[in-house]
Amino acid sequence: MNVLKSLFVWIACAVILIITFPVISLVWLITLPFDSNRRVMHRMMIYLSLTMTYLLPLWKIEIRGREKFQKGQRYIIISNHQSILDIVFITCLRYRFKWVSKAENLKTPFIGLYLRMARYVTVDRGNKESKEEMMGQCYGWLKKGISVMMFPEGTRSVDGEIGFFKRGSFQLAITTKTPLLPVLIDGSGGVLPKHGIIFNTGHKIRIRVFDAVNPESFGTDDPDVLSLKLHNFMADALKELRSDK
Repeated sequence: MNVLKSLFVWIACAVILIITFPVISLVWLITLPFDSNRRVMHRMMIYLSLTMTYLLPLWKIEIRGREKFQKGQRYIIISNHQSILDIVFITCLRYRFKWVSKAENLKTPFIGLYLRMARYVTVDRGNKESKEEMMGQCYGWLKKGISVMMFPEGTRSVDGEIGFFKRGSFQLAITTKTPLLPVLIDGSGGVLPKHGIIFNTGHKIRIRVFDAVNPESFGTDDPDVLSLKLHNFMADALKELRSDK
């Protein structure tokens, strides 16, 4: 049964992408001369994510704390990472931000084009120069008052637990004195785990947005220490979320 449902979901996603692509491309072309920050394009990505999330009857999504994002404030948004679906679900928060994505996604049909069209940030995780360029681009967007969204783990979890947090987002927060906005997601790994292509039913996607954290409130300017503290906070929050069924 899951195989048939998975086939339906993949076909439905492909149909949605094919149908919406000409419209999104047209909007991109029309707004290109005057929307240098690609704000309209990001809005289109939000509409696309909402469409895919709420039209497909395979999951239920519960969001709490969305109001923690204050309009006019810039953040470095950090989240744990369980599934490729996290990109869609987190976009449904309807925040204004720039995704930081691995460069491999540029080769993915539709996704790669949308990354370029929305001027999202990409990084080759094995290339030091690419990482430095990524940090520079993030700094540029933050300077313009636009938040950035990063997965500190750098890759999806294979067991749903929160892995080691890399230092990049925390170094950026310290250097730019930008608040960190923790976002916790759970259940997406059960729906579509890492390396999986079969969707599983019966899982509820739960997203929790926590209060923003100023880096200096932890009394350290060491990004490694800060990353550990945020990791422990989110790991504890995940345990609490799972105990609250």
